[in-house]
Amino acid sequence: MWTIFKKEFSQFFLGFTAYLSALAFVIVSALFLWFFDNQFNVFNTGNASLSSFFFIAPWIFLFMVPALTMKMIAEEQSNGTLLWLFTLPIKTYQIIWGKFLAVVSIILFCLICTFLFTLTLENFILSDQSLDYGAIYNGYFGLFLLGSLFAAIGILTSSFTKNQVMAYVFAVLACFIIYYGFEGLASYNLLGSADYYVQKIGSYSHYQQFLKGILDTRDLAYFVVIIGILLQVSIINLQIKK
Repeated sequence: MWTIFKKEFSQFFLGFTAYLSALAFVIVSALFLWFFDNQFNVFNTGNASLSSFFFIAPWIFLFMVPALTMKMIAEEQSNGTLLWLFTLPIKTYQIIWGKFLAVVSIILFCLICTFLFTLTLENFILSDQSLDYGAIYNGYFGLFLLGSLFAAIGILTSSFTKNQVMAYVFAVLACFIIYYGFEGLASYNLLGSADYYVQKIGSYSHYQQFLKGILDTRDLAYFVVIIGILLQVSIINLQIKK
């Protein structure tokens, strides 16, 4: 697994993909937070918090993470190198987890780069005020889990097709559904009491709990279980191809 991870990790960071991803993530976030005249601009909200960032970031990840994962398995299949991997003394789960962790490392790198936003906020608050670091760190942790969930979805879609474009499109669609699709469906109140359970299937409500500064084991378990299931399905799919 670590061999696969190091291979993908080196390709990301030596090939500048990681740096370009982090740069794009920081620039887009910064434009909405500090420059564009919109409801997410920190100066317009009047609050010394990163709530706007934690609202915008999932939508950036929704398009960015599938771009990182679309080639993970699909490229191996189209190039025929997946069959070569099968001949090596590497287990299927090691291939999936190695590639997954490589993408997660980029997500973590992107988030670390945005700590600059916290430093910027400190320069705008009054001397007798302080930032709620507990809520900020909890929000970052929730965003990391959400990004990891998107990575697991991207790995899964990439394992089903040789076409990287199709893998990207299906990953974006699946990420949207699991992030906001169930939440949007539940908001119509069409199913009565079942709307609560429909809402909990999606990740939006669980992510929002982190933004409130609440670290609930149920929300943590949701992300861990769903990510585990998605990766296990990817492993099974590769085993079938093997």
